[in-house]
Amino acid sequence: MALFDLPLDELREYRSESAEPEDFDAFWSKTLQEAREHDLDARFELVDTGLSTVKVYDVTFAGFGGQPVKGWFTIPAEVSAPVPVVVEFIGYGGGRGLPHEHLLWASSGRAHFVMDTRGQGSAWGGGGGTADPQGGAPAYPGFMTRGIDAPENYYYRRVFTDAVRAVEAARSHPLTDPARTVVLGGSQGGGISIAVGGLVPDLAAVAPDVPFLCDFPRAATLTDRHPYREIGLYLKTHRGRYQDVLGTLAYFDGVHFASRGRAPALFSAALEDQTCPPSTVFAAFNAWGHQDKQIEVYDFNDHEGGGPYQEAAKLRWLRALA
Repeated sequence: MALFDLPLDELREYRSESAEPEDFDAFWSKTLQEAREHDLDARFELVDTGLSTVKVYDVTFAGFGGQPVKGWFTIPAEVSAPVPVVVEFIGYGGGRGLPHEHLLWASSGRAHFVMDTRGQGSAWGGGGGTADPQGGAPAYPGFMTRGIDAPENYYYRRVFTDAVRAVEAARSHPLTDPARTVVLGGSQGGGISIAVGGLVPDLAAVAPDVPFLCDFPRAATLTDRHPYREIGLYLKTHRGRYQDVLGTLAYFDGVHFASRGRAPALFSAALEDQTCPPSTVFAAFNAWGHQDKQIEVYDFNDHEGGGPYQEAAKLRWLRALA
């Protein structure tokens, strides 16, 4: 696929037209306050994985509505004092998988906490184990329009809340240093990490790769690739509801979380990415609130982005931060 979005010089100046709700901060403050009324109840159960250089824990904690969310916590086997912790969020349709799928960050001497995504984990990878017990109005198959009738009902309200609680769970382990907490992920995981970057003010670093869930007004009308296409297919049936849908999505747009980012950030974008078009990624990057921000650009890549090259870039970048 040839380049289809804005030229790179225009991407570096691009700003989203997504309208921020006046009660954006109040909405999220109330949401997190309600979640924290439930005991976090983070439980770490040591599991035998056959791996000798790391210890792996099966984690359960209380997310949105006090509902149980799963995760893996992996830490170098010989660690005896608190170390930095990387909290990772997963791409669309995937789950936490199996422990041996997540060895990079523990191999760098850090603790690693990977959050299962509620209701997902059946499209690729090693699967997931977290249900989404919340219902909602009629939706197009997938997750993008679940509960889209109102911000209070929307699927990603639950996911973003789970993600903030995942950070709190990771920090609760005695061998993690809360002051050196990094959040990261690719695609959906990148979008979640941007949301967490806007909701948790004291992170050490944020690293979203080819992030999803950014600049909904442009994404929904620029690309016909899923998952964004789910929005258009929903509206194809629910005619005349576009403004209502945008009103709900505005509470979950990475652009608005990005403007509240208070940590150094390393983004990545791919210029042939039709799943998360580069303009939507730059919309969040350009809005990021912390002055220390960088973006790696992969000129001839689609949604795979930088892959192992970007992993190497993050390893180098984090040496000085956490």
